[in-house]
Amino acid sequence: MDIISAYREVGTYRGAAELCGTTHKTVKRVVERAAVSGAVLAARPRNVDQFAELVGERVAKSQGRISAKRLLPIARAAGYEGSPRNFRRLVAEQKALWRKDNHRGRRPAVWSPGEYLVIDWAEAAPGLFVFCAVLAFSRWRFAAFAADQKQSTTLAMIADALAAIGGVPAKVLADRMGCLKAGVVADVVVPTPQYIRFATHYGFAPDFCRAADPQSKGIVENLCGYAQRDLAIPLLTEAAMTGQQVGLREANAAAKTWCAEVNSLMHSEICAIPDQRLDTERELLASLPSLRMEIGAAAMTRKVDRLSCVRYGSARYSVPTRLIGESVQIVIDHGALLVLEPATGVIVAEHELVAPGEASILDAHYDGPRPAPNRGPRPKTTVEQQFCALGADAEAFLVGAAAHGNSRLAGELEILLALGAAHGNDMLVAALRRAVAFKRFRAADVRSILAAGTGTPQPRPAGDALVLDLPAAPTRSLDAYKISRDGSRA
Repeated sequence: MDIISAYREVGTYRGAAELCGTTHKTVKRVVERAAVSGAVLAARPRNVDQFAELVGERVAKSQGRISAKRLLPIARAAGYEGSPRNFRRLVAEQKALWRKDNHRGRRPAVWSPGEYLVIDWAEAAPGLFVFCAVLAFSRWRFAAFAADQKQSTTLAMIADALAAIGGVPAKVLADRMGCLKAGVVADVVVPTPQYIRFATHYGFAPDFCRAADPQSKGIVENLCGYAQRDLAIPLLTEAAMTGQQVGLREANAAAKTWCAEVNSLMHSEICAIPDQRLDTERELLASLPSLRMEIGAAAMTRKVDRLSCVRYGSARYSVPTRLIGESVQIVIDHGALLVLEPATGVIVAEHELVAPGEASILDAHYDGPRPAPNRGPRPKTTVEQQFCALGADAEAFLVGAAAHGNSRLAGELEILLALGAAHGNDMLVAALRRAVAFKRFRAADVRSILAAGTGTPQPRPAGDALVLDLPAAPTRSLDAYKISRDGSRA
């Protein structure tokens, strides 16, 4: 564009410089020179103008994706001798011209109430995926975490979303998920038989997006990005800061709280609260079936053994002890093992899956934690019963003597009881306690301790500081100690 004409149109140096692709100093210099000469100067040709056709052809062939860095060697070979900066400006101009004539020109979608539920998967972290669903009209959102994207997991997520909505829309729009796609014919997706059976049970029509068509999928793609930014990333970041592991149970609890939060806030696109809009849209939704369809493998039946455990995958899982000898059902749900009582269908135990050979034991199933093993003495003879009746110190002496290999211990028990009859049981117990402390486990050692009496030192480990209230002493001022000039005290 002519610099003088651009300056006359916008009236500022910087505005004309932006239109002409130059600097404001150049515009000022040209305008002042034209004002002095009284004539309008013709625009100078640029050193890149003769390469505009070459660049435009390459930009069109690459659909505006080729970079100036890769075009510059081609232009150099064709005779371009200018700077890379000017050439980058030329490529940017040609890309802008190509995009102006080749934009998609999409129109905004107009959704009808009760028509579409849009679903998709997103990866929150390696091995952790988030399922996203949104009602197109009310913008009511649903999100949940899973460890995989299998067909059974996807169908279970859709069932959870429909249960949370409280109704069934006319169609469920999905991307071309491999788990729901049996094939593609003439760019038309053929659903899997399991998905057709699931859709027939709930009463909706399965629908799929066109290939590389963001226009029909943008609403749920936006939700996936929002769930990753606002839910998954803060959750994983907080877990990394605290050094904790995020399991599916904690992640789904956070997802449930997040859905309740975002569905109760004003949506920026529709300027309405999704929960309130869902109340209106629910009147146009079909009702849920009376029974939920069984998805994936059927429930397995196991018998509770005498350890109050069931086995699955070569691992043990505890159940309440009242079910010992009964048959229960096992269901695997999102990496968790659920134990159901067949008569009522109530979940009586829930465990995370463990590796083969391991065990998942809950203390609540056994009325408290496992007691520590007790391998103390069990007296049988009359002498043993009389000696153990002296108390814990006598039992500790007996266990210690056995551990030190005192082979005459059975005969020395009578000697020890005789010492107790001579010195008193209290003195014998004190001597046994001292013998255990110094690891002296012979009857002669105990006799020596009793003969030494109570005057023996009693060493004790260091404890807390001794704090005593000392009596207050009378004090006098320093003047009482003053010495006069004659050498006498005052």
